Amino acid sequence: MTVNASVLELIGNTPMVRAQRLDAGRCELFLKLESANPGGSIKDRIGLSMIEGAEKAGRIQPGATLVEGTAGNTGLGLALVAQAKGYRLILVVPDKMSREKIFNLKAMGAEVVLTRSDVAKGHPEYYQDMAERIARETPGAYFINQFGNPDNPRAHYETTGPEILEQMDGRVDAVVVGCGSSGTLTGLSRFFAEHSPQTEIVLADPVGSILAQYINEGTLSTKSASWMVEGIGEDFLPSISDFSRVKKAYAISDKESFLAARELLAKEGVLGGSSTGTLLAATLKYCREQPAPKRVVTLVCDTGNKYLSKLYNDYWMLDNGFIEREQHGDLRDLLLRPFARRDTIVVGPNELLMTAYTRMKLYDVSQLPVMDGARIVGILDESDVLMHVHADEARFRDPVSVAMISDLRMLDVRSPIESLLPVFERGHVAIVMDGEQFMGLITRIDLLNYLRRKVH
Repeated sequence: MTVNASVLELIGNTPMVRAQRLDAGRCELFLKLESANPGGSIKDRIGLSMIEGAEKAGRIQPGATLVEGTAGNTGLGLALVAQAKGYRLILVVPDKMSREKIFNLKAMGAEVVLTRSDVAKGHPEYYQDMAERIARETPGAYFINQFGNPDNPRAHYETTGPEILEQMDGRVDAVVVGCGSSGTLTGLSRFFAEHSPQTEIVLADPVGSILAQYINEGTLSTKSASWMVEGIGEDFLPSISDFSRVKKAYAISDKESFLAARELLAKEGVLGGSSTGTLLAATLKYCREQPAPKRVVTLVCDTGNKYLSKLYNDYWMLDNGFIEREQHGDLRDLLLRPFARRDTIVVGPNELLMTAYTRMKLYDVSQLPVMDGARIVGILDESDVLMHVHADEARFRDPVSVAMISDLRMLDVRSPIESLLPVFERGHVAIVMDGEQFMGLITRIDLLNYLRRKVH
């Protein structure tokens, strides 16, 4: 055991784990835990490589401003290195990036500029184009440009590839990777071409990206669709990309990706992110197709800690239709948090308004049913609390009963969906009952989520 002089010395040399309980057919499946890097992802490697490459080439001076566009973990890798070396860092990120990543970036001192995730390359608000423009307009700034920077694949040629081959005692039949900037794929392809040419390179690609079709059919589509997995998939071919050794690609849906990541945690105890789920789903398909045993490696690209509000949140998964729920054909289909399952966040009439307010903030809800045992006696929302306390904040210590609305209009669970609209038009939340039994609340966003789930 040694003491390191800097967190940057902890980048790389990540562990390899043999999967024990995943169904990999006749194959042996190995997981390289890039989540063990200090910034939590494989992108720490390229963050270090690209910044140190720019230093060696004399492109940046001490205290310089670095700019990059990132849809995933490259920003965190760059932030880790920039913070350690004293650079100012401006990152342009699309608005689909998880909140955890954004909070992490800001805590590390990066300046975050949010932009749209629904536009393609060439649009002024596309994250890479916007980053390049900011770098051009900022005096003395340096544009990292991971998509065209040769120090990106070099990191994997010099570190990731040799580590895999050494850990596997030189016997690797296939490596399954994803492709965002293409640095991992290009670097590993070139390394294995030289040092283990029999090793197959397999691509895992989100449905909606153009890369799987390009690999499998040789067709470069000009149209991409959106996907929710972060950090991989593309709508163009990065200039540093080299797909020449990729013979097979799998297009993996968001649902397959998220469920595979959750399976990895449940069966192997490994907490991976959304792109890890894509790679794992593709890897398992590849392994199960093999007629003879193979030794297959894939990457746990980043830690799932950054996705706790998304793919590891059952409510988010239900909202997005990735977890199936029992269908009843009535208003129960819209109840995200049924009271009978103890999922509804409630407050008692004798609890303090401060308690109710704290609960609203903690669970990110704007109204609470007020329950006296199993009986609903009121509704308390943010405006009720505000109107009660605005003139005297000491009233936060008053009981909920003095501020709640007790004149309740309830809907029978068998009411048609159309019956929700008059409730919402009055600015209320729908209180759903089955006789005398309180079932739960339905809000506008619950109805919107229900309608969106019906669009395929």
